[in-house]
Amino acid sequence: MDARTILSPADTAGDLAGTAFTHVGEHLAGVFRTADFATAVRLLDEVAVVADELNHHPDVRLGWGRVEFELTSHDVGGVTSRDVALARRIGEIAAEQGARPGS
Repeated sequence: MDARTILSPADTAGDLAGTAFTHVGEHLAGVFRTADFATAVRLLDEVAVVADELNHHPDVRLGWGRVEFELTSHDVGGVTSRDVALARRIGEIAAEQGARPGS
């Protein structure tokens, strides 16, 4: 699928199964819990490296023991395969670091 094609929640459901991300409107939302603030920062730091490699950057909210990610392809105004790929990679990084899906 073209990386600029906007995907619907039905399009992303299978690819997001088993991840902490949900398709909400025009973005993917995911929340991860960590043991403390420093661990949350380390998770975000590693995600930043991958986001730079992919040239696709999430909107982030960081707090004590919590990192919230919002993914959207601003250039097309919705969710694309780029967002799904980054969501899956963020989930892998979070699992490697012992972060758990949260709310």
